[in-house]
Amino acid sequence: MPGIVGLITKMPRQLAVPQLLRMVESLRHESSYTTGTWMDESAGIYVGWAARQNSFSAGMPLRNERGDIVLAFAGEEFPEPSTIQHLKEQGHELDADGPSYLVHLYEEDPSFPAGLNGRFHGLLADRNTRTAVLFNDRYGMHRTYYHQSKDAFYFAAEAKAILAVRPDLRKINSRGLGEFVSCGAVLEDRTIFEGIQLLPPASAWEFRNGLLERKGTYFDPREWEEQETLDPKSYYRELQQTFTQNLPRYFAGRERIGMSLTGGLDTRMILACRKPDPGSLPCYTFGSMFRDNQDVRVARRVADTCKQPHQTITAGQEFLLRFSDYAERAVYLTDGCVDVGRAPDLYLNERAREIAPVRMTGNYGGEVLRKVRAFKPMEPAAGLFCPEFLSCIHQTAETYAGILRGHPVSFAVFKQAPWYLHGVLSLEQTQLSMRSPYLDNDFLRTVFRSPASALSDNEISLRLIADGSRGLLAIPTDRGLTGNRGNILDGVSRGVLEFLFKAEYAYDMGMPQWLARLDHTFSPLGLERIFLGRHKPFHFRVWYRDALAGYIQEMLLDPRSLTRNYLERKGVEAMVRGHLKGDANFTTELHKVLTLELIHRLFIDDVEVPSCLEPVCVASA
Repeated sequence: MPGIVGLITKMPRQLAVPQLLRMVESLRHESSYTTGTWMDESAGIYVGWAARQNSFSAGMPLRNERGDIVLAFAGEEFPEPSTIQHLKEQGHELDADGPSYLVHLYEEDPSFPAGLNGRFHGLLADRNTRTAVLFNDRYGMHRTYYHQSKDAFYFAAEAKAILAVRPDLRKINSRGLGEFVSCGAVLEDRTIFEGIQLLPPASAWEFRNGLLERKGTYFDPREWEEQETLDPKSYYRELQQTFTQNLPRYFAGRERIGMSLTGGLDTRMILACRKPDPGSLPCYTFGSMFRDNQDVRVARRVADTCKQPHQTITAGQEFLLRFSDYAERAVYLTDGCVDVGRAPDLYLNERAREIAPVRMTGNYGGEVLRKVRAFKPMEPAAGLFCPEFLSCIHQTAETYAGILRGHPVSFAVFKQAPWYLHGVLSLEQTQLSMRSPYLDNDFLRTVFRSPASALSDNEISLRLIADGSRGLLAIPTDRGLTGNRGNILDGVSRGVLEFLFKAEYAYDMGMPQWLARLDHTFSPLGLERIFLGRHKPFHFRVWYRDALAGYIQEMLLDPRSLTRNYLERKGVEAMVRGHLKGDANFTTELHKVLTLELIHRLFIDDVEVPSCLEPVCVASA
């Protein structure tokens, strides 16, 4: 996704500059990206960036009036209105709706970047102190990969930028890969690449004269964990006030915003508290190719109640015809952080970008407010992986159990979000800017003060919707939840929707093997079409079996794929043939094995990094 890259080194300029340009080039994924570089040879600083045109972080680098403070920043920051006003009163010249205030904030705030609010990373060079600080957001959501060698410290928003100049790092980290197979995520700031790590959340690493001098941290989660717990009434009052007051920050800026509307509670909370003017907020929902799913049905009613336009975006035949391209791009763009099952997200967000370049979502609401756990270790199907690699997969369960210890909200925002949820975010942000008010600093600081009972159900979310809009509360969610839970008819409706939700899962990727055999026997009846598309937008079990069967065979039965040293050849062959025949379900396993093969072909085997689309602009100190 758009971000910064660079190296801090004592090597000569003629060696450092070509590496920097190659790193920037590897980050240019769209012709609409703007890129540039800035360097200070005397301090050993070489930094570059890629950004979407007109986005918050376009127009780097930022400089103060004297030119002795320079900042390369990527992501978005959502300040308090008083911050901008204070800087103007101090005589600083600020651009409207842009990030120019950030470099002046450093001059005025000695705790910088502790006061920043958003998902971001950056490099700040102070020529007065001859230092540079590499920093990221307190959740680690805007990733910074790094590699430290004897010659240089490399950093980048994407691991491929480091691989582009350090081909010796094109090696798999077995533990990281085992965690990815088991959990769908690499844990504890590791990556799948040997020698490349992630900057921990809330880092502020200081460099002087081309060398790393101090690995600082500007925020400790214990600051929030050790707050005094509020009683239920006080907690709700403070949460409602904070959410409502801070929500306008996320609708500010110079770019058009679209609302990615679902049938759940979290996007509805935003609309209930925001109350946008009629027709001012285009809404859209990701639908199924088979029918209007519940997300679409509910979202359409919600948008109509709020008097906003709504449309459905679907991954259908066009996507399937180009699946191989989208699968490879999804793995490549995210450095292998998502499996090919997320390829439709890339397709859908390309189309969402045509509606608006900023996408407002309810992401992280359930994880933060209701302790939704999005991932956990899973045992792979027997016979797919060799014993040596299985030991790496099994080690994941112990690691995961360790990270679960502690405050549940800390797990959600400092572990689950940057390790697991980042993958889809990084894919989406290659196309547009993603926003969510549920990782707002003030909002989360309040959530950490919640009584235990408040995180166990939907009561807080329903109250926030009710206090904002009774009309929105009356619309059942995609799972049939409403504010009228004592009504018998509502209970029946919810039961029916819950049955259809579970039935669709059983007829899609969650189909047990005994049901797959039975379904194959009665396939002429087309029972799966009764259930598919009622809740879920993607249908990979039948896609792999039918429309994508040729691609699956071409990729996974290729001799190159079958000889990977962590795979059991016979197990892979049996999996592919069983699924394509239709009497077995290996959807999840196909996701994993296909993704692993693409990781090898895109990052590990001899590959050419895609060339830049346009010349790179170079600036020096």
